[in-house]
Amino acid sequence: MADANVGAPVSRHSVEERIGMLEELLDERYSVRAFLPQPVPRETVEHVLKVAQRTASWCNSQPWQVVIASGEAKERFRKLIYGEAASGAEDGHDFPPPREYLGVYLQRRRESGFQLYNTLGIARGDKAAYAKQALENYNFFGAPHVAIIHTDEALGVYGAIDCGGYVGNFMLAAQALGLGTIPQAALARHSGLIRRHFNLGDDRRVVCGISFGFADHAHKVNSYRTSRASIADTVTFIEE
Repeated sequence: MADANVGAPVSRHSVEERIGMLEELLDERYSVRAFLPQPVPRETVEHVLKVAQRTASWCNSQPWQVVIASGEAKERFRKLIYGEAASGAEDGHDFPPPREYLGVYLQRRRESGFQLYNTLGIARGDKAAYAKQALENYNFFGAPHVAIIHTDEALGVYGAIDCGGYVGNFMLAAQALGLGTIPQAALARHSGLIRRHFNLGDDRRVVCGISFGFADHAHKVNSYRTSRASIADTVTFIEE
């Protein structure tokens, strides 16, 4: 039998320790919907960014560009995008959102939504309360920082896919450093506003936002966890 470590780089951790650390981070991470107001030190933010920058990408294009708003800059942006969202206006996604959720995808979406509403004591069918909670996306759930992830129009959907990998690694790095995160496609509904506000070029395409900071672990909205499908539900092995 071949040695699984042949050709592997030397590490101070065993294989079990390495995969164990990754599993722990993945198990711990969740979408935080209530943050403490204290800002994250710049050196910690830069550490997250340094780790996330190792993300793999098509032809090593590294298409992600990141705008991080904090302090008064975050407040100005929050007021602007919240006002537009609360008015019912939007200028649309740069990438088409899902046309509809069907079958198991609809089931998973509903399960996740009802977990949120039940945790907050929102009655099933209370559309006004649903809408009010959805608007909290545009308050960044109280996070002291929000990152906007954007890519180059010419790279198309594969540039966006690479940005998705970056978002995943950003969140894992943040988790490892004691931070909470929530990825937000909702912010991309206002891509035109984002481009104008941050003076991004017309060739930039907004993928999503990430609100981040220190999670408020005492808040009830952070008490539930979503489920995950089994390997049997998501993988087909073909061996002959």
